[in-house]
Amino acid sequence: MLKFEIITEADARRIDVGATVELAKGGHITPLARDTLQSRRVTVIPAGSSDAHLPSDLAPAADVRRVAIGNDHTGIAMKQAILRHLRGKGLAVLDLGTNATESVDYPDIAGQVARSVARGESDAGIVIDGAGIGSAIAANKIRGVRAAMCTDETIARYAREHNGANVLTLGSTLLPGTDAAIRIVDTWLGTAMREARYIRRLLKIRRLEENPE
Repeated sequence: MLKFEIITEADARRIDVGATVELAKGGHITPLARDTLQSRRVTVIPAGSSDAHLPSDLAPAADVRRVAIGNDHTGIAMKQAILRHLRGKGLAVLDLGTNATESVDYPDIAGQVARSVARGESDAGIVIDGAGIGSAIAANKIRGVRAAMCTDETIARYAREHNGANVLTLGSTLLPGTDAAIRIVDTWLGTAMREARYIRRLLKIRRLEENPE
């Protein structure tokens, strides 16, 4: 693992995207370097920290460029509004349906979105059903996925920053409208997970997946 006394903007640009590096005690990060480190999803931890060997792929992507989105028959209008909003911001959005009013089963849609995230095809996923709860349960059955049902911006921020959620689920019947849903989505996508103590807890979640007994 790379160790620095000082991290300049030039140093930050040379660090691999998504890497974790150590900063010596009393070390310094220049203001420009901080912005570059954030955009490159680099985690900086104190030298000698017990968190020094955390896998760098645990935290969700901070710079989201590709989003998978899906919905059941209750979430068509909300999905379409979010899709237009995200594409308007320049994000690549994979629409996994449904766009028909016939009843569909939310586990099928949630599974498709979750697998896209787990395989690295998408940086983040969004699933919409009536309450958002069932889709969260279904998505969380896919290894590597951490899905959270969010009803407001505060929960969305916590789900991302503290819990590293890489899939967001929304309840079309619980939210007051598409504007509220878009605010939740923007907060969720715009929140990064950086503190080593939070990432360390994700490692424990991964171990629960690997050793459920």
